[in-house]
Amino acid sequence: MKGIVGILMAAATAISVAPSAHGDVPRPNVLFIAVDDLRPMLGCYGDTTVQSPCIDAFAASATRFDRAYCQFALCNPSRASLLAGRRPETLGVVTLATFVRDGNPDLVTLPEHFMAHGYETRSYGKIFHVTNGNHDDARSWSVPPWPVRKPVKPVTHTGEGPVDETSDHSDDDPAVVANVADDELADGKIAAKAVEALGELKGRPFFLAVGFHKPHLPFVAPQRYWDRYDPSSLPLPSQPDLPNAAPAFASNDSAELRRYKGIPRQGPPVTDAEARHLIHGYHACVSYVDAQVGRVLAELDRLGLAESTVVVLWADHGYHLGDQGTWTKRTAWEIATRVPLVIRCPGRGTTDTKVDAIVELLDIYPTLVDLCGLPVPPKLEGRSLAPLLDDPGRDWPNVARSLIAKQSPELGGRITGRAVRTPRYRWVEWSGRPLATPVHELYDHDSDPLETRNIADTPAGIRVVADLRSRFGGEAR
Repeated sequence: MKGIVGILMAAATAISVAPSAHGDVPRPNVLFIAVDDLRPMLGCYGDTTVQSPCIDAFAASATRFDRAYCQFALCNPSRASLLAGRRPETLGVVTLATFVRDGNPDLVTLPEHFMAHGYETRSYGKIFHVTNGNHDDARSWSVPPWPVRKPVKPVTHTGEGPVDETSDHSDDDPAVVANVADDELADGKIAAKAVEALGELKGRPFFLAVGFHKPHLPFVAPQRYWDRYDPSSLPLPSQPDLPNAAPAFASNDSAELRRYKGIPRQGPPVTDAEARHLIHGYHACVSYVDAQVGRVLAELDRLGLAESTVVVLWADHGYHLGDQGTWTKRTAWEIATRVPLVIRCPGRGTTDTKVDAIVELLDIYPTLVDLCGLPVPPKLEGRSLAPLLDDPGRDWPNVARSLIAKQSPELGGRITGRAVRTPRYRWVEWSGRPLATPVHELYDHDSDPLETRNIADTPAGIRVVADLRSRFGGEAR
């Protein structure tokens, strides 16, 4: 907005921001948008097949981080890390069922910190992970989160094999064309509640968290979003096999998908035709969620709040669609750990800007604290990205660390993979009681961006692993 119109709009919306500690500098509101299981498969990230016009338009008005990474490619550990501002290994949160405050009595979450400094904090949809025996965090919100969910007991363990931490979907189809309106599905309802909340919150400082479920399995979206795509034109994975020389346990055996109706429990999970149907469903869900994000952002604009609100859009982890012989998440590879991250802050940065620096979801907490002028709480392990909004090309550490911990039936115990992503390499070190010595993966993104070849045991790779281990091994642990 320019000229006198922009000045009048800024004046009109200034009443909706919190005063600073000195009472003279207004602080912006925060619109915090989370999307579940969304890889950077968006037009603004260069995907030419998917239709994501609303998020693309938002990114054109904001700063897009092209190399952002989660700290754990699984919902609860990733979200707990972001909301606590600490790494999963620091929190001890590496399963779906572990509540983020367990073992962390001094924890102050991101929304709780904003609430303590005069903001009304609200949650609509999925922000904390609240299934698989977990629950929301009442201390983080000014009013009860919506929808209110009853506590659910975790799935019991049979005593044999890995712990089953997910719901049983054996009667559910993994991809469904729904002949319904947007608001008849969960994400449409979430968008409607968020739009309503913006109208209620206008005039007072707010931290509004809106969490969309799709494109998480099952891939259910209204018919019109499926109709946007010709399934015969949707590409199958260009790299459908396990990376050459990678350990088999580095994959996840597509276990989450195998719980659905018609998916075999052993062997290849799907045929090419079934894979194409699932990929079609994922695209439809991305477009459906894109439309819901657009509804919320349009209401922010309509109410004149865009000029006084920091907006951050993020996904909790990436997602395999048959790539590297794997479906869903829970790997330490690029596809599972790289995520979309877009930030728009009034008065900071320029429009339609991309940042090539490697950053982490862990950085969102200190970034929002910085952009809103709040005091920095202790024990945060990320760094503010505000300097990159002002100068996208500035020097940056350019390192991201991710963790994965899981049962390995073929090895007979629990193993942990610690990944380090540098501008050129992805290095993963696997350890655990079933492994006599650490097992390494190394991928050279200069020559192998799809991570098709593990070169850790080649002469050149051995030297690179030794160098990375000396520089980052201690920190990665």
